[in-house]
Amino acid sequence: MSAPDTAAATEPAAPPAEEQPAGERVGDTRPLGARTFSPGQKRGERSGRTSSRALSAWGWGAVGILLIVLVWELYKFFGPADGVVVFGTRILPRTTDLAMPHVWEMIGRILAPVTRAEGSPPLWAAIALAALTTLGIAAVGWIVGVVVGIALALVMQRWRLVEWGLLPWIILSQTVPLIAFAPIVKSWGSRVEIAGVQWQDWMSVALIASYLAFFPIAVGALRGLQSPDRIHTELMYTYAAGYWPTLLRLRFPASVPYLLPALRLGAANAVVGAVVAEVSTGLQGGIGRLLIQFAGQASGDPSKAWAPIFGAVALGLVAAGSVAMLGLLLKDYRRGEAT
Repeated sequence: MSAPDTAAATEPAAPPAEEQPAGERVGDTRPLGARTFSPGQKRGERSGRTSSRALSAWGWGAVGILLIVLVWELYKFFGPADGVVVFGTRILPRTTDLAMPHVWEMIGRILAPVTRAEGSPPLWAAIALAALTTLGIAAVGWIVGVVVGIALALVMQRWRLVEWGLLPWIILSQTVPLIAFAPIVKSWGSRVEIAGVQWQDWMSVALIASYLAFFPIAVGALRGLQSPDRIHTELMYTYAAGYWPTLLRLRFPASVPYLLPALRLGAANAVVGAVVAEVSTGLQGGIGRLLIQFAGQASGDPSKAWAPIFGAVALGLVAAGSVAMLGLLLKDYRRGEAT
C-alpha cells in the first residue's frame, strides 16, 4: 500500500453534515432572493407578515382615535369660548359645553337611557337599532351598485368607443347634490308600481345609496379589467381563447387588487347615501332620522345629539370592514393591491 493510501486510510472520517432545511444550508452565501424555500416556509412568512400588518393597522387606528380625543379636549380647554374668528368669519367652533361637550360626557350619555321616562331603553340600543335599519338599506343599495358598476365596466372595457362616450357622464353624475335629488326620487317612486308591488320609501333610499356606490366600483372595475399586460392577452390569443375565457381566466383575476378597494369605498358611499337620503326624505327608523330628531334636542341635551353621529361613523366602518372580509376569500389574487 502506498503512502498516500495509508494516510487516507488512517485519516478519521469527517462527521456527517447536519441536515438543514432547503434554502438554509450552512455556508450558503447566495443572496436571499436566489435561495429556495419550502412552501411551508413561504406560507409561514406570508401569514407572519399579514398578522404584523393587521396588528399595525389596529394599533395606528387606536392611536388616531386617541389623538382626536386629545386634540378635542385641548382645543376645548385652551380655545376661546366664541371660537376662532378670522376677518369676521368663524373658522373653528365655539368651545362651550353646548357646542363641544366633553368626550366623557358624550360616552356617559350613550350609556344612559334615551329619555327620563321609566322603562326607557339605553341610548346605545336605540342607536344600534337605527344603525341596523340603515345598514340593511345601504346593503341593498351596495348590491345594486355592484351589479350596475361591474356591468358598466364590462361594457366600457369591451368597446373603447363606449368608454369614451360613457365615462365622462359617469363622472359628471356624481356632481348632482343628493339633498335636492333625494326628494325627487321619492316623488317618482310614489308613482311606481312593479308587478303589483307598490314602491316603498326605503326603496328610494336604497336607490340613492346605489347611486353613490356604483361610481367607485365602475371606475375601479374598469381599471382592473384593463390592467393585464399586453403579453398576457396575446398569450390568451395564441391559445385561441375567446372573450369569455379571457375575461374569466385573466381579466377578472387581474382586477381583484383594483376591485377590492373600490368595493370598500362603494360600501362607505352607500352608507353616506342612505343617511343623507333618510335625512332628505324623512324615512322613519334609520340613523338619519335620529340625526334630525336629536339635533332638535341639542339645546337641552347637547351630548345626546352626538350619539347618532358616532353611530353613523361606526356604521361606515362596519360596512367597509364587512366588505373587506371578501379579501380573505380572494387572498390569492391580492398581490400588490391598488389603493
